[in-house]
Amino acid sequence: MFYWIKQTFRPKTRFTQYYCWWSALGMRGCLLYALRNCCKSVRGRVYSLHARPVRHPLYARHHSSDGDVFRQIFIKQEYGPLQKLSNVGLVIDCGANVGYSSAYFLSTFPACSVIAVEPDHGNFAMLRRNLSVNRERVTLYRAAIWSHPASLTFSQDAFRDDQQWARQVRTCGPDEKMDIEGVSITMLLDASGFDRISLLKIDIEGAEVVLFRDHVDWLDKVDAIAIELHDDTHFGNASDVFFTAIRGRGFEIERSGELTICHRIAATKNEGVGG
Repeated sequence: MFYWIKQTFRPKTRFTQYYCWWSALGMRGCLLYALRNCCKSVRGRVYSLHARPVRHPLYARHHSSDGDVFRQIFIKQEYGPLQKLSNVGLVIDCGANVGYSSAYFLSTFPACSVIAVEPDHGNFAMLRRNLSVNRERVTLYRAAIWSHPASLTFSQDAFRDDQQWARQVRTCGPDEKMDIEGVSITMLLDASGFDRISLLKIDIEGAEVVLFRDHVDWLDKVDAIAIELHDDTHFGNASDVFFTAIRGRGFEIERSGELTICHRIAATKNEGVGG
């Protein structure tokens, strides 16, 4: 087991890796995370994880993609560039998965409110559990993000590793039963009580092509975007569609891991306005 822990923490330089993990999780969190990954538990069992920015435990399922999502957010710190945002009011988390990104935003921006949207039933149950302590600041929707109100069904085709973080939806055929409702960004903003979206996070497994292909006037009410673009899905090339949609709308663009981060200069710290 101790050999496994040593391999888990193997760095480009070992000290850099230790420091990165300690900064993100704290010593107790690091040890618990490594020990949990050593455990050969049965599928479906839930265990707790501890990330330094989040004061309460977060829960994950053994033999699922939850651990990979946790690493992206709390170890690799892919949302780190967003910490320069100021006066963050409304955050909409599209493809919220099990709630780690929402928990990160709630901790990083203590005055924000979060709308978390997730279509998958199992992911949504974990999302509800992980955000239960923040219920006064969170609104949960079991729905899928789409460009307009729509009746959707889950795709039966495997995408990438076919794990819980790779669920895809599509429009229903003429005789198909609806699995999940498709909701638009405009619908969510109108129901929020806010005039603007301070941060729009999007990780919707290729459906961003549909979202940004048309009906994008709502983009002028968004101060910052963090999006994972998928160019290898049946929806088409997401990057081309996304960058066409935001062109000329005043966003500066940077990369962080798998994320494309866009922000307006006025939304960053020391410069101004928020949601």
